[in-house]
Amino acid sequence: MDKINSKKQNVYVSEEENTIVWSEIQNSFRKTFGNEIYNSWLEKLTLVKEYNDYLILGVPTRFFRDWIVSRYLDKILEKLKEFKLSLNRIEFKIIEENKQNQELIKINELTKVTEIKDSILNYNRLNPNLNFESFIRGKSNDIALSYSQKVCEQTARYNPLYICGGVGLGKTHLLNAIGLKLQNDNNVMFISAERFMYHFIKSIKKNDMVNFKDFFRKSSIFIIDDIQFISGKESLQEEFFHTFNSLMEKGSQIIISSDRSPMKLDKVQDRIKSRLAGGLVVDIEVPDLELKVKIIKKKIEEIQSQFKESISLSDEVINYIASESKTSIRELIGVLNRVIAFSRVHNKDLNISDCKNILKDVFNQIRVITVDKIQNVVSNYFNIALSEMLSQRRSRPLARPRQIAMYLAKKMTTRSLPEIGRRFANRDHTTVIHAVKTISRLSEQDDEMKKNINQIKSLLIEK
Repeated sequence: MDKINSKKQNVYVSEEENTIVWSEIQNSFRKTFGNEIYNSWLEKLTLVKEYNDYLILGVPTRFFRDWIVSRYLDKILEKLKEFKLSLNRIEFKIIEENKQNQELIKINELTKVTEIKDSILNYNRLNPNLNFESFIRGKSNDIALSYSQKVCEQTARYNPLYICGGVGLGKTHLLNAIGLKLQNDNNVMFISAERFMYHFIKSIKKNDMVNFKDFFRKSSIFIIDDIQFISGKESLQEEFFHTFNSLMEKGSQIIISSDRSPMKLDKVQDRIKSRLAGGLVVDIEVPDLELKVKIIKKKIEEIQSQFKESISLSDEVINYIASESKTSIRELIGVLNRVIAFSRVHNKDLNISDCKNILKDVFNQIRVITVDKIQNVVSNYFNIALSEMLSQRRSRPLARPRQIAMYLAKKMTTRSLPEIGRRFANRDHTTVIHAVKTISRLSEQDDEMKKNINQIKSLLIEK
């Protein structure tokens, strides 16, 4: 009669039990889970060690382990118990792939990785001109610039670094500058959220998610631009969440940009917003007159140097352009280019009257703002329903945005106080007066309120 080994049963296999045949189990996995899941995930599982009541299975990466545990573990264990009833748990061991194993990877898998890599390089090359030296410092961007430079000195100290601000204020410039500074000594990944989604969808269609995940998790510096693009895209958010966690676990530096702060990202999972807010959040505000003048003069120098031509704009004209351009740096440069082109074609030095005539359609178009537009932008900015903001409820989360909308309606439209009151669910004009006074006072005393007002104004003028 066979004797059971006298050692502890949870250490050695009983001599009474037959050892399992892994190839048979793999065949059962294929039938149970289907070819797609099996080929992507379960085929790479290997049997490392078998004990009476548990197995140790080998996986190629930590990500593989986490994915299998979160999605298939219960069903795998249930299937294994059909082959060996005494099994009650599974443990995983990450088996590093050596160079010899890497050479045995199928040629078609290597091609898929190369395809992702080449596509990333084609669409997301770092622009050598967008460096720290060419970024013009001002009060509105001083903090964002300082911490972008500090990240380059000591990676993973501020992690993630989250830079927010309106369109065309220099976020992408800073992200690009960080990538340029760190690329020589690090594996830098620089990509927009839109391109990230493109490769995500493409990999799903090609049943190539393994290579997609491994590729994006290899970076030591992960830079992603315009993260607000993932809004409302649940499957993309799920993938970004796991990518973010994986990179944080391995100590990679993450830098992110957006047009708003993390907690104001609409239709984005709370757990993602929480992680984004858990690092260092810095914002870039609308440039003041001094910074805009600096930018104009710097741009004129660049044009003169590049095209070897003389550009003569008086300080009076430069100040006029800077003061009238109310939105982004990008718009400011566009206006400047228009003025320079006109001056070049007509071969004359321009005065303010000339500039007003040249730019009247630009500035007039910018200022077409209605009460409806203000209401919609404010409600979206604070992530509340428009109907709620216009309701009779007086709770602070609704009352303050309502007052801001009334304040902006008075400041940015030609509507009278009674007209504005009627557009806010037939409120009395005295309510509008109170709102204007309240927000005026708060915007002078409270930096957060001042920032909110400026960002909403930028959104109104841009749209």
